[in-house]
Amino acid sequence: MGFFIAEAMAQADGVAAAPNAGYLNFVLLGGLFLFMYFVIIRPQRKRTKDHQSLVDSLSKGDEVVLTSGMLGKIVEVDEAYVTINATNNVDLKFQKVAVHAVLPKGTIKAL
Repeated sequence: MGFFIAEAMAQADGVAAAPNAGYLNFVLLGGLFLFMYFVIIRPQRKRTKDHQSLVDSLSKGDEVVLTSGMLGKIVEVDEAYVTINATNNVDLKFQKVAVHAVLPKGTIKAL
């Protein structure tokens, strides 16, 4: 087995490394990070920011759809919770982050 090591060392001595090969690795790593930032991180931050502004703008009387698909009209807004009137005399309390979208006024009556 000793003769395999000798051949490998003989090949390594004859091959000269490129003088800027180390910099190329850093450039490729930086390019990969930029790609990941613009394709994954930046759009996710934008969606999170948009959802947070939606949650902060909730007010009494808004018609909303929740992440579960339930429709309702907001009756009360607390710091972290909203109370939703699902049907007559049925009020349900949900976390604000469960609100998926605010619907135009009159959408629930149209359904």
